Amino acid sequence: MPPSHKSRTLQALVHKYIDRIPTQITYTKKMGEILSTHFGVHLGELDAFLDNHMIRVDIAYERVRSKDKLIVFDWWGVGFNDEEEGYLPSISPLAVNKDLEAYNWPDPNTESLLNTADQIIQADKGEHFIVPNFGFVLFERGWTLRGFENFLIDMVMDPFFVEELLERITEIQLVLINRFLNLGVNGGYFGDDYGAQTNMLISPNLWRTMIKPRLRRLFAPFREAGLPIIMHSDGNISEILDDLLEIGLTTLNPVQPEVIDHTWLMNTYGDRLSYYGGISTQAVLPHGSPDEVKNSIADCIHRLAPEKTGLLIAPSHRLMSDIPIRNVEALLEGFEKYGK
Repeated sequence: MPPSHKSRTLQALVHKYIDRIPTQITYTKKMGEILSTHFGVHLGELDAFLDNHMIRVDIAYERVRSKDKLIVFDWWGVGFNDEEEGYLPSISPLAVNKDLEAYNWPDPNTESLLNTADQIIQADKGEHFIVPNFGFVLFERGWTLRGFENFLIDMVMDPFFVEELLERITEIQLVLINRFLNLGVNGGYFGDDYGAQTNMLISPNLWRTMIKPRLRRLFAPFREAGLPIIMHSDGNISEILDDLLEIGLTTLNPVQPEVIDHTWLMNTYGDRLSYYGGISTQAVLPHGSPDEVKNSIADCIHRLAPEKTGLLIAPSHRLMSDIPIRNVEALLEGFEKYGK
């Protein structure tokens, strides 16, 4: 009997023996509809068809829309254009008024927030590796609330305000983290983009002063429970990888091959880090041939998982609608061919 998806993933993330490398394919709403139609499976069954190993559970709340229905507001009050395949905030509620006392902060103790997550965990019966989705966890949550340029200026010109804003965000996230842990999640998943294509968006010193201490606190409950911690951060963040390891990171995502060298990662960190991602959604998947997609899978495994463990292989980001179906088929074939 093969191991469960949960067991295989947990073993892989700590560099233990596995029968095959676990896989994951996430996708935008638009791409999900395309894949569902092409493969002839119901959208609700697409993850099972793709053989995904991880399930990310989130908070449940009523989505409020703008009058023209184009903008949907998240739980924190940030407005996003629902027709975009990415995450580009259209409305930042603290952009004009910085009064944190006057802002209507969300309540992390609201009883119904985790109802859907609890139902998913109970229905799964331990088959998949389940993590709570803490995307936009600190830096991104701060700038989406305040506005990107405003927030970067504030980090230098008004650090007291930024520290207070980040502290309020941290306290809310900690309540949610402990509630998710009580449900029985299998690890932590955090998202906070600190990097651009060649360097970081903010100085490492600013990151170490304002972000790192709070991220340490958010990692701590998972560390204390002995659970793996996955961190998604786009771009080249090599300057702070040692810091992330110090505060408890076990698994780096998305390991974009365009911005961070896979061989350097393995030579530098060995089995101190494991990886989730590795297949380019910037170049090879949208623009390469099916053979190039398969070759990139073989190369990723060769560089990041030479012992055939330590990797949850996946596209580096969600599949978007610019990726040809033939390359999605090649992705699945490559996973099957090289993952064993």
